[in-house]
Amino acid sequence: MPSEPTTRLCVYCGSNAGTSPSFAALAHQLGSSLAHRGIGLVYGGGRVGLMGVVADAALAAGGEVIGVITEQLVGAEVAHTGLTRIEVTDTMHARKARLSELADGFLVLPGGFGTLDEFAEALTWNQLGLVAKPVVLVDVDGFWTPMFDWMERAVDAGFVRSSHRLLAQHAHSVDEAIAMATAPVPDVGHKWIDRDVTPPRGTIIDSSALRGVARD
Repeated sequence: MPSEPTTRLCVYCGSNAGTSPSFAALAHQLGSSLAHRGIGLVYGGGRVGLMGVVADAALAAGGEVIGVITEQLVGAEVAHTGLTRIEVTDTMHARKARLSELADGFLVLPGGFGTLDEFAEALTWNQLGLVAKPVVLVDVDGFWTPMFDWMERAVDAGFVRSSHRLLAQHAHSVDEAIAMATAPVPDVGHKWIDRDVTPPRGTIIDSSALRGVARD
């Protein structure tokens, strides 16, 4: 029996294949490359769309593939029955938490609302210091370029630290993506930019106002 991988990466991607053949080609290359490197694949457990492509490619190359899916999505996303292991959760919250628990890093391929939700949560957890696991958007056909434009705008507008912007890494090839996702995450400090400004000595803070903010 083959030994379990020492490293597992979670792949977030679309449950649809998308309109460009480049999307499926990228998913296939990633799944195969993970397996050939002895890296386990953790993903959402479906056999449709890019999810199915990346899982089937990893399985075909002899890799370990673990799927995590909700009861509600077992039918909707057609749960993959040929995986190394599949886990079924009650809720999406439990699903995402389990995917994070199993993985050492995150690779994000093109996808829709669900992919964006999963990416944003993994990124936020890193920003808050809840996890320290690389988050890498794997680009093809410039799919993620608008997302990086928005992140730069968020930095310029004072909502995101420039160091925290670097937590979302931008890869343009599978080899580059895997290298980023298996490297250490830098220490980027806390997220609250406003706390960097120390109130002048003698400043009185109205605690009742703070309680009002907390209630809001």
